[in-house]
Amino acid sequence: MAKILIVDDEEGIRMLYSMELQDEGYEVVTRPDGKNLLTVVDEEKPDCIILDIKMREYSGLDLLQELRRKYYNLPVILNSAYSSFKVDLKAVAADYYVVKSSDLRELKEKLKIALETRIPCP
Repeated sequence: MAKILIVDDEEGIRMLYSMELQDEGYEVVTRPDGKNLLTVVDEEKPDCIILDIKMREYSGLDLLQELRRKYYNLPVILNSAYSSFKVDLKAVAADYYVVKSSDLRELKEKLKIALETRIPCP
């Protein structure tokens, strides 16, 4: 069973994604912000991260850069209510970019692809 880490400051999003992904058979861990994200990844060892871009105290794009320095093979799906971040140069380090929606089909599709093509970290 794949473990998914959801990092989003909106509790409703974390709850929705968590319930939907658990129904799909995933183990889900959530965090309300990016505080100590590298430590969380070390401890939880997720197979994929769904990362919000605009959080109150953290920038998902900056967190993505930190993740890539240490976990270059770990799939990351950027998730934002704003499609404008797709053109941000920092966003290209993500495996996928999904605009938030109550319809999670695209997110689930990208997650499945990310997990199927994942190269395990050494």
